[in-house]
Amino acid sequence: MVFSRRGGLGAQDLLLSLLLLATWEVGSGQLHYSIPEEAKHGTFVGRIAQDLGLELAELVPRLFRVASKTHGDLLEVNLQNGILFVNSRIDREELCGRSAECSIHLEVIVDRPLQVFHVEVKVKDINDNPPVFRGREQIIFIPESRLLDSRFPIEGAADADIGVNALLAYTLSPSDYFSLDVQASDELSKSLWLELRKSLDREETPELRLLLTATDGGKPELQGTVELLITVLDVNDNAPLFDQAVYRVHLLETTANGTLVTTLNASDADEGVNGEVVFSFDSAISRDIQEKFQVDSSSGEIRLIDKLDYEETKSYEIQVKAVDKGSPPMSNHCKVLVKVLDVNDNAPELAVTSLYLPIREDAPLSTVIALITVSDRDSGANGQVTCSLMPHVPFKLVSTFKNYYSLVLDSALDRESLSVFELVVTARDGGSPSLWATASVSVEVADVNDNAPAFAQPEYTVFVKENNPPGCHIFTVSARDADAQENALVSYSLVERRVGERALSSYVSVHAESGKVYALQPLDHEELELLQFQVSARDAGVPPLGSNVTLQVFVLDENDNAPALLAPRVGGTSGAVSELVPRLVGAGHVVAKVRAVDADSGYNAWLSYELQPAAGGARIPFRVGLYTGEISTTRVLDEADLSRYRLLVLVKDHGEPALTATATVLVTLVESGQEPKASSRASVGVAGPEAALVDVNVYLIIAICAVSSLLVLTLLLYTALRCSAPPTEGACAPGKPTLVCSSAVGSWSNSQQRWQKVCSSEGPPKTDLMAFSPGLPPSLNPSEGKEQPEANLDLSGNVSPTFEFWL
Repeated sequence: MVFSRRGGLGAQDLLLSLLLLATWEVGSGQLHYSIPEEAKHGTFVGRIAQDLGLELAELVPRLFRVASKTHGDLLEVNLQNGILFVNSRIDREELCGRSAECSIHLEVIVDRPLQVFHVEVKVKDINDNPPVFRGREQIIFIPESRLLDSRFPIEGAADADIGVNALLAYTLSPSDYFSLDVQASDELSKSLWLELRKSLDREETPELRLLLTATDGGKPELQGTVELLITVLDVNDNAPLFDQAVYRVHLLETTANGTLVTTLNASDADEGVNGEVVFSFDSAISRDIQEKFQVDSSSGEIRLIDKLDYEETKSYEIQVKAVDKGSPPMSNHCKVLVKVLDVNDNAPELAVTSLYLPIREDAPLSTVIALITVSDRDSGANGQVTCSLMPHVPFKLVSTFKNYYSLVLDSALDRESLSVFELVVTARDGGSPSLWATASVSVEVADVNDNAPAFAQPEYTVFVKENNPPGCHIFTVSARDADAQENALVSYSLVERRVGERALSSYVSVHAESGKVYALQPLDHEELELLQFQVSARDAGVPPLGSNVTLQVFVLDENDNAPALLAPRVGGTSGAVSELVPRLVGAGHVVAKVRAVDADSGYNAWLSYELQPAAGGARIPFRVGLYTGEISTTRVLDEADLSRYRLLVLVKDHGEPALTATATVLVTLVESGQEPKASSRASVGVAGPEAALVDVNVYLIIAICAVSSLLVLTLLLYTALRCSAPPTEGACAPGKPTLVCSSAVGSWSNSQQRWQKVCSSEGPPKTDLMAFSPGLPPSLNPSEGKEQPEANLDLSGNVSPTFEFWL
């Protein structure tokens, strides 16, 4: 609303509605308006152009403007209608603080002509500020020993408004202990006091919280509050108190060092130093507890500082003292019981207390071998031990008492199968996880003489060349005894028997320790072809055990006998055989026959005949059978032939080297009908007692053909049967002879007019035969391997059919 003295007064009701908006006065050339603070933007202040007597149309041409030195932006003039209005928020407390008068001074300037007007706008206070305390909380410290009616000053509130809007009244929240005393020093300033109405006890009520409210006199009323925190100061009139008289703690024995055992909680109703508690162990506590535990004096934490061992100490009782820092100090006590829980941290222990070793291999079953004790320091299932044995046979564990076991024999022993048993006894407890321990027991089995010496095979075949040097080592027998020590100490001896008229010990001997067999004298194949005997092996046990082995010693022939001529008066260089042959006989006529034998055998007894060339290289109309020794004509004799021939026949065996004999045959050619009877008698004499020897070479050829065909089959069969036999030993033999059969040395040939039993395991005696090797004779050229000798029989005087054979 605008008041203008030049315009007079408006209606009464209009004045009342606009009284708060504006006031205009004219005096001394100055306009006065008034507005309440906090008016909104655009609030009408006054019609400043009209009140100044200016036309609206000339405001712009005359450059109408409003200026203010300090608050020019708070108010503004609308040049279109000349109204002064609020341009921005106006806060009286911000403009003038607590000053009772507050106004904004404006200068209005117009040009052409220049005019300056002064305008003052008064800002009126409204109750827009509540009472405000300096802080949200006031802390007051009052000792619990203060007397009743004691007064304690408190701080009041301030109100930014003025006048009645700043007139404050105080109220206090209900309290049994305090009341509010308000004393006014002037109209606005008041002093506030708290008066003690009830004795304080800090342990019962350590603090009080009261609400102080300030209310201003504005419309509407505004309030401000502050919280009064009354802290009751302590006096040391209480001892510390533990929250538990006894603390019970369970700890595993494997608890690590530094682990928190428990935290003591002791409270002191006092405060400050009077309520500060210091923890310590009782002075009478044992040294063991001091080494295991430690208490923090301020926090009350008890920690483990050393290892626990359930097996050593199962529980601890710790006396703890709490003392405050008051004067005089007050104290209290509590007890901490620490129970140590067992952990399976101890493996079982094994001890072999007695051993009965070695054990004989013939020990009866259930024989006690060792006593074993087990123990475990743990308790409960952790200390329950069970034992097992590996391997399970031939022993077992028998529980005799708690934690005592016997190691007993469970099955028969055989030292020769296994002489030492390495047993492992395992003790395992019942913990989780379980622990175990092992003990090794070495059980040695003592030998019993329950094994006789044994040879690798029951029979050995040995080949020895005849004419061996005396004392020659021919073979070594070896018997193995599975026993041990003296029970396995083997000695050898001959099983004495007679060989013909002589004792066996005159031929051979055996070394008692080494088993070497020696030939005591030279052996003669012609005298003894096979020497069969037994060697006994006997151990040194009690009683001794023994076994025998059979040795078949074949005496191999050597070419030590030259061929011997068997005609009367034949065989020396001074004698010769004379034969009369009629002239004109046909070719192939047998003139004479040279007979010879060889005491050797085999190739050494295989004889061949050769006719030596005549002196001067003259041709002789005679020939000799290579194997028959028959001298026959090579053509028809005639008158041109000489009347007398001297034939020289060389008889040679097939030994190496070959031995020979020479026979001389004188052949005289006579006319037919002149042959003397002496010749007939000589022929008859040959056919008499020596008739069996005439046909010896024919039998030889038949034997060669038969035996040679069986030789290969015999060798293969014998090799298959004897391939596993160890090689025979003969120090006298330079090489390894070929074995033909278990009782023979080769094929057979009639070498003399005698019969011998060659193999003791075969039937009736056999005629001595000549042995052939599958190869060629050493004296023959490979190209001569195939030959067709003549086999002529002299039984009927006719030539027998010729046989073809292979050497």
